[in-house]
Amino acid sequence: MALGSTDLNLLLPLKVLLEEGSVTRAGRRLDVGQPAMSAALARLRRRFDDELLVRNGREYELTPLAKDLLPEVQRAVRLISCALDLEDEFDPARSRRTFRLTMSDYAIAVVHEPLVRLVEAEAPGVRLDISHLEAHAAFSDRILVDNDVLIVPTGHGFPGMSRPVWTDRLVVIADRGNPRLSDGCLSLDDLAALPHAISSYGPGAVTADERIFGELRIERRVALQVHGYLPLPFVIEGTEMVAVVPERLACMLIRPSSRLVTVEPPFGQVLLTENYWFAEDRLADPAHRWLFGRLDAVRDELAATGTVRADLAQARGAA
Repeated sequence: MALGSTDLNLLLPLKVLLEEGSVTRAGRRLDVGQPAMSAALARLRRRFDDELLVRNGREYELTPLAKDLLPEVQRAVRLISCALDLEDEFDPARSRRTFRLTMSDYAIAVVHEPLVRLVEAEAPGVRLDISHLEAHAAFSDRILVDNDVLIVPTGHGFPGMSRPVWTDRLVVIADRGNPRLSDGCLSLDDLAALPHAISSYGPGAVTADERIFGELRIERRVALQVHGYLPLPFVIEGTEMVAVVPERLACMLIRPSSRLVTVEPPFGQVLLTENYWFAEDRLADPAHRWLFGRLDAVRDELAATGTVRADLAQARGAA
């Protein structure tokens, strides 16, 4: 198909090449050999008088023109698909598709079991490729191109569309033998005096506990910093350190036989809402709509099985 001097058969290869940033990955996704994809890229370079993909070390990156083209090309493909009713049916029972998701260690701990279970029940051949949230994710202009789904808390300004998955609240964890514990409680003065183990997601990523201590004007004595929330219960045990973690994670990792205890936060109820984010053009794909439906089912399941205190906190926050 051609429109003027433009071959519309190049529109889909252009979209996939810009999304993947790789001739090899684009060819694999379209089930086309590398020579054919290289030829398509050569034609597109002549058409736009631009390299589109340029080598940066061992990888390729988009030129400024290519970055500007990507959302327009995605929109064009979506509109053409709707106008011509070209959307393929998605049969989860027969699919061998791989979906790429990225999220924090905390999010993986919360959603991996229900999500994998729901996917396997309907689509045993579908693969979930779940990667750990990198420190640079908040500054990446390709995060929703390289991944089908991103799960992060609200308030970080990611592009694209988002839907909520679960709401949690922050609690304090400490060793049972902590000398500052009084009847299982800690005060704000205690939190100011005790050493802290804190989580970090890289430069520029402000966690919910950092925000609350900043608002309280309490400068924590940071004795240890780890990447993410998941290691915190393991480094607290047997020490005088305390840490602030999501309650769901505390409930998962702290057992009755543990030396750790969960302490009601003296700073009140601080809620943490995790959303899943995706590029708007994914909604044109039946396979992605199916995946989003499974994430919505995870949301409903987590809401039904949430911790009592988290549910109470959410109800108070909505009141």
